[in-house]
Amino acid sequence: MADKKIIAVVGATGQQGSGLVKAILADPSGGFAARAITRDPNSDKARELARLGAEVVAGDVDDAKSLEKAFAGAYGAYCVTFFWAHFSPEKEKAQAAAMANAAKAAGVRHVIWSTLEDSRQWIPLSDDRMPTLMGQYKVPHFDAKGEADAAFAGVPTTYLLTSFYWENFIYFGMGPKKGPDGVLGLTMPLGDSKFPGIASDDIGACAYGIFKAGDAYIGKRVGIAGEHLTGAEMAAAFSAALGQPVRYNAIEPAVYRSFGFPGAEDLGNMFQFNRDCSDDFCAARSLAFSRGLNPGLKTFGAWLAENKGRIPLE
Repeated sequence: MADKKIIAVVGATGQQGSGLVKAILADPSGGFAARAITRDPNSDKARELARLGAEVVAGDVDDAKSLEKAFAGAYGAYCVTFFWAHFSPEKEKAQAAAMANAAKAAGVRHVIWSTLEDSRQWIPLSDDRMPTLMGQYKVPHFDAKGEADAAFAGVPTTYLLTSFYWENFIYFGMGPKKGPDGVLGLTMPLGDSKFPGIASDDIGACAYGIFKAGDAYIGKRVGIAGEHLTGAEMAAAFSAALGQPVRYNAIEPAVYRSFGFPGAEDLGNMFQFNRDCSDDFCAARSLAFSRGLNPGLKTFGAWLAENKGRIPLE
């Protein structure tokens, strides 16, 4: 590892981080080594990354000193937060600041910060098209990341705008569900707007492409997606993959917000933001740029072919 540039990957056992670790390990002649940072180096996922060849070290985004140790000697760092573990924008902003400060203290030469738009730049708090949540946010899990961008000022950072990952259809209960007539339905409040999505492993592979490009994207905001699809196009892809009809149920965001599960209001606002500002949202996530970083970029159809058996159909 001494002759390779070390990339320290926060959240290495999560969906984005593990994709980057695997991309680095899959390219042994690429000049980079993977340092997988995780709260529990003894977890099954961490042990698997070690077996594949990653250096696994302990680090916690809620413990700034542990991050400084984990970043020590690293050329690059991939920084990501997971809002859904705590539902707290304030905690997310504090975690981002801890990572930024640790990277600065360790002298990291290239940080990729996995971020999202601050929706309030498009839909201000005074705009009653959607409700204000937690007193000061429109889409809390977007706005907190966008606000946290400021923490990376003075750190050599690429600001990476990610997309909805299709694994949400597996793990987040967003996949097709059977209606009263027994027909599967994909229910999303997107109208007929295009919606950027991506396979989570491709986020990591694109991030690796950014690191391989050297300084080219430091100080820049870049966005990635695998495809821009309407709800009807996603339903058609599901129909083809599953071999049975899947209809698209285009509901209103207010209906989605009323579903009552944890995060329903946040996600309802997210879908509405994506729907109402689709042109800007898609333009920020160039498919050609994404494919240039990651030539193996999957389409939704290709992802479904690999994962259709993992999607719970209720």
